[in-house]
Amino acid sequence: MGTMLLVSDGQSLCAVDFADYEARMIGLLQKRYEAVELVESINPQGFSSKIRAYLAGDFNALNNIPVNAGGTEFQQLVWQGLREIPLGATLTYGELATKLGKPTAARAVGMANSLNPVAIVVPCHRVIGANAKLTGYAGGLNRKQWLLEHEGAGISEKQQRLFR
Repeated sequence: MGTMLLVSDGQSLCAVDFADYEARMIGLLQKRYEAVELVESINPQGFSSKIRAYLAGDFNALNNIPVNAGGTEFQQLVWQGLREIPLGATLTYGELATKLGKPTAARAVGMANSLNPVAIVVPCHRVIGANAKLTGYAGGLNRKQWLLEHEGAGISEKQQRLFR
């Protein structure tokens, strides 16, 4: 998976991203907070330990992490919907839109999904394209595939071929 960066406001998790996408994360934080100064910390609020535990196979480790992702009302609705997708399951953008009561908003759901600042904890990797293709993961499709396989999502051979 590589090195991950976590940003906390002292109580909640505000951002999680991969080190090779730090510029994207900083850009999203600056849009939200204007001036951003990151201060290095070891295991803020225990969040690093919880993400490590999840990556080691403790799939309940992320359940109670408080998140302060900001965003519009619609983005917050989508991000909350992402947290409700069960472990090992996937939904298409259209299915998530329908579940949120916005059946014609698949593209808007996709856009909100792409702006999720709290990767893995808010599991945007569980959303796939309508044709079952692995699409749209800001951390890279190889990581999305790894996360889905890690969670036992049962990626089909067809999906893997579409990915490659």
